[in-house]
Amino acid sequence: MTAARLLALGDAAWTVEFGDAIDPALHARVDGLERAVRAACAAGGEPWSAVVDVVPTFRSLTVHYEPLRCDGEALGTALRTLAAQAVPAVTAGRRWTLPACFAPAMAPDLPPLAERLGLTIDAVVQTLQQAELRVYQIGFMPGFPYMGGVPPALQVPRLATPRKTVPAGSIALAAAMCAVYPWSSPGGWHLVGRTPVPLFDLRRHPPALLASGDVVRWYAVDEAGFATLQARAEAGELDLAQWCRGREMR
Repeated sequence: MTAARLLALGDAAWTVEFGDAIDPALHARVDGLERAVRAACAAGGEPWSAVVDVVPTFRSLTVHYEPLRCDGEALGTALRTLAAQAVPAVTAGRRWTLPACFAPAMAPDLPPLAERLGLTIDAVVQTLQQAELRVYQIGFMPGFPYMGGVPPALQVPRLATPRKTVPAGSIALAAAMCAVYPWSSPGGWHLVGRTPVPLFDLRRHPPALLASGDVVRWYAVDEAGFATLQARAEAGELDLAQWCRGREMR
């Protein structure tokens, strides 16, 4: 394994970088270091008592700390040591099977995408439903999951021209990634469906539904089923546990 790089992120954070690719092996190193850092913080003592947040990404881990409560250089040295010693791991995430509507009104890019790939619309939907999508990180906006595991047959570049507005709940594809837009926002990914499940809700704890290490599969619902579930979600009446099979190693 290549040595990790320690990068200063301003004067109140360190980033430990393991590589420059989206790769399960790199992400396992990130997971292993995150576990080690959280264990050190739980044990307490300097410099770990000054850590205020730990943020994993595809290929790196950022550790935020209060600079007046510890020696930043000492924390960097400790992180470098942990990165060299940490055992790669795969987070025991939850397994979700979430509803998705693939009707034309919910999936404007599905027909052109199918034509581009030389597949029928049904074949694209079935292939996507069969895929197990692993959440690598949450970013871009609160609750936005970057999920790997898109089958090669469905991998396409981003749109040449991004949309100014993407509806909340939109399921989108770009390259080997799948994502869901929790909020209405601009976006340049191919919109192939929509889920009625809110991925971020301040009435929940934690507010973000998905987390790094979770695995997601989609199952199809029609427009009437989508509308019913969306209404229940807006009323705060959805039982999210019905779609979660618990915590498993992948």
